[in-house]
Amino acid sequence: MGHGGNVIAELTADHREVDDLFAKIETQPVGDNRRRELVDELTVALVRHLVAEEQYLYPVVRRYVDDGDDLADKEIEDHAGIERLLKDLEGRAAEDDQFDHLVAKLRLDVTEHVRDEEGRLFALLAESCAPEVLDELGEKIRKAKKAAPTRPHPSAPDTPPANKIFAPGAGMVDRVRDLLTGRHH
Repeated sequence: MGHGGNVIAELTADHREVDDLFAKIETQPVGDNRRRELVDELTVALVRHLVAEEQYLYPVVRRYVDDGDDLADKEIEDHAGIERLLKDLEGRAAEDDQFDHLVAKLRLDVTEHVRDEEGRLFALLAESCAPEVLDELGEKIRKAKKAAPTRPHPSAPDTPPANKIFAPGAGMVDRVRDLLTGRHH
């Protein structure tokens, strides 16, 4: 993750990366450990994406877009549901009875969230912000993803300034845990 371009191009590229990961998961046999590994990759991609949006995208939406507070609140609520699903998936093996059900629910929720962002929010953002603002925001998003956590933290703060303080520390701890456990990402 870290594709380049303005915030809309960056986040849209992330969305396609997530779509590709879901497709790869679906090609693996049910119960295969490769599904678990791919869900771990998906978790890293999603958590970094969600954290970066919460840190930088939604404050800009609140500032520049009409009814931005309501839009940002709805998107953050979507994120909370996605993070809860990721947390529930975190400790489950691929052969767990609930694993595939949770992956399917996650795909449905992520797809709906992406459709809403790409179909409505991004257009409103493009209308409301100067190109320079969108370019700067793209760079901030890329930097935030590098320091973001790699595991879900559903009870972590999701609005500035608390989320900007929490995320880098949690990201560092998550990366150490990933290294110690051999978790692939």
